[in-house]
Amino acid sequence: MSLLTTFKKEHLTQVEIEMRNFLRQQTTDETLLKSMLYSIDAGGKRLRPLLLLATITGFEKEIKRGMYQVAAAVEMIHTYSLIHDDLPAMDDDQLRRGLPTNHVKFGAGMATLAGDGLLTEAFHLLSQSELDSDLCLLLVQNLAKASGSFGMVAGQAADVQAEGKQLQLQEMTYIHQRKTGALFTFAITAGGLLAQQEESVVDLLQILAGHLGLAFQIRDDLLDVTATTEQLGKNVGHDAALNKSTYPALLGVDKSYQLFAAELAATKNCIEKLGEVSFAKPDLLLTLIEELTLEAREK
Repeated sequence: MSLLTTFKKEHLTQVEIEMRNFLRQQTTDETLLKSMLYSIDAGGKRLRPLLLLATITGFEKEIKRGMYQVAAAVEMIHTYSLIHDDLPAMDDDQLRRGLPTNHVKFGAGMATLAGDGLLTEAFHLLSQSELDSDLCLLLVQNLAKASGSFGMVAGQAADVQAEGKQLQLQEMTYIHQRKTGALFTFAITAGGLLAQQEESVVDLLQILAGHLGLAFQIRDDLLDVTATTEQLGKNVGHDAALNKSTYPALLGVDKSYQLFAAELAATKNCIEKLGEVSFAKPDLLLTLIEELTLEAREK
């Protein structure tokens, strides 16, 4: 069994427990709970929790319950964003992770509320996490900034407004730094904060996450062009159908792969620099990065 497989088996179970138990304890409407759990239970790679936990492990720190709760909160945010992305008013997707999307299963109204519930309960969970109060407050603030009108939601808004337009590379990169990269940045920098690292180390983690987020998005765009529905667990060619600005549409497939490789190399260069400071066990994070960039599309 590989290092990453062993790590997933040991730690992701705890993240799943935190999400499901908290939602069951806090949700008073049965249909709403079913709708939220439907998308949680659809699975996925759990990349953001894994990035957070792998970063902590890289600094040779023990993973405790409060850290699992932070990982659960960021995955709940991510899951809400997928439900809302798939809605008829947004991308109008019918398939997610190989299953009918939430609004296909429960209707657009209930799917919207399921997303609302996951978003709100993520902060509820994080606010009650077993962490030092000052660190807890900082993480609440950082997650709100990454998720909201400064980060992910702002990126999604810009993406909607860009449909049908031909963006320049800088404009498109700025969208994806927020839409995709913001939660990656939260996960990785939160790992550094939970591992009690100095500000300079957390700053380097932020740079690392920025490069990784762009690499992930470029690969994601490429998969929408080059992969099959069966491979991805969702319909391919959807970006082109919506006339979205993507890296292959702007640069072509070959140059997109080149840019992807450059961002991935920059990510690994940051990990090497961290190793010179306090990141003593980089193998797990490097293995995870290789896996998620080889098959970046969420399943």
